Amino acid sequence: MHPGIRTHRRRLLRGLAAAAIAVPLVLGAAACGDDEGGGSTSDPNAPVRLSVFYWGSEARAKLTEDALNAYKAKHPNVDFEVTWQANQGYADKLATLAAGGDVPDLFALDDNMLADFATRNVTADLTEYKGGKIDVSKFPPSLVEYGMVDGKLVGISAGENTQGLVYNKTLLTKNGLPEPTTGQTWEQHIDWAAQVAAKTKVPGTQDPSADYKAFWVWIRQQGKDLYSGKELGFTADDLAKWFTLWKGARDKGATPTPDIIHEGNVTDISKQLVVTGKAGTSWVWANQMPELKKNTKDELGVVAYPGDPSGQWARSSMYWSVARGSDKKDAAVDVINFLVNDQEAVNILGTDRGLPSNIDLRTAFASTVSDPNMKLSIQVENDLASKFGKAPQVPPKGHSTFRSELVKAAENVQFGRATPEKAAADLIAVVQPKLG
Repeated sequence: MHPGIRTHRRRLLRGLAAAAIAVPLVLGAAACGDDEGGGSTSDPNAPVRLSVFYWGSEARAKLTEDALNAYKAKHPNVDFEVTWQANQGYADKLATLAAGGDVPDLFALDDNMLADFATRNVTADLTEYKGGKIDVSKFPPSLVEYGMVDGKLVGISAGENTQGLVYNKTLLTKNGLPEPTTGQTWEQHIDWAAQVAAKTKVPGTQDPSADYKAFWVWIRQQGKDLYSGKELGFTADDLAKWFTLWKGARDKGATPTPDIIHEGNVTDISKQLVVTGKAGTSWVWANQMPELKKNTKDELGVVAYPGDPSGQWARSSMYWSVARGSDKKDAAVDVINFLVNDQEAVNILGTDRGLPSNIDLRTAFASTVSDPNMKLSIQVENDLASKFGKAPQVPPKGHSTFRSELVKAAENVQFGRATPEKAAADLIAVVQPKLG
């Protein structure tokens, strides 16, 4: 560890598998105050200590530390107080820090948190830095747009991602079955999955009716969207049609049984059904394919979700944001610019937070990749780039409620506890009041 970087972490109880690593928040240089203006010292060489907070695995922590070390090698006056933890509980911890006026100078968010923390005035508006201290000219436009809330640029994309349908290529090849393709309709995908199940006795596809990513793509392909401002962008009838589509798939034997579907809904990426042999496909993010491959000897493939690929978009997998009350905004912004626009940093971080946001640096990085699975995930997303639709709005506060209620509603249908219509109406009634 570099002497200028202090990293804090601790292990939770072994039983908390979803939150295997966490850290105490010891932020000796945490930000506070209400100043919205930019600023730090006028002397660019004056000593600066920046507090940094993010979530991730030990592998991500090592990559991030290496990248910050690379920054420090070029800016020896800058020290970092780094804190990281598992995803579970991260938003709650950040909210606690915000309530106490002790927000880290630089911190990570995703689209489940961005609008929430922006509307609480936790995040700084970085618009004034755009085109200056932060260069986003090489980013896909939708990645920049997807970091805006109420007209303010509050997050800089740490990486690009999109939905990916990962399938067991070995299973298909061994049984002389065709591979799924980008552009096949949802009905064609279900028929294909039923064919796989009939030939291999392995359900062709995980049932994604509880997966917000899959529903989001499908509803966009219907000419609607997940949200319209602070309202849901779809009706109960739309959602009932989605549940009915997958009821038909279950009736055809194209998906696993409800208990196995539930297992796929609640497990982490290392135990998705495509690698445990309980389904021929899993519905994930495209950049997760290499991580899935680590957990199976079978060859995997990845394509877009079914339907018109313009329903997908260049999604920011994670953002870097700056504390609104930080008196070190200039320094924090400079670190962000380094992490996303410096080839050395990009090569260090790789695809851990998604494909590099800077297209030019992504291309250069891709030429250095030796892992065939990482190469494939990069290729698939690059191929889809010309087909992407316009990015949706950042989900409003309450998005996490929708995600949890979708799982509950979908499983109520799967287990026969509710009709598609009843489950959809119940979800609307619970979620809509939570948005804002």
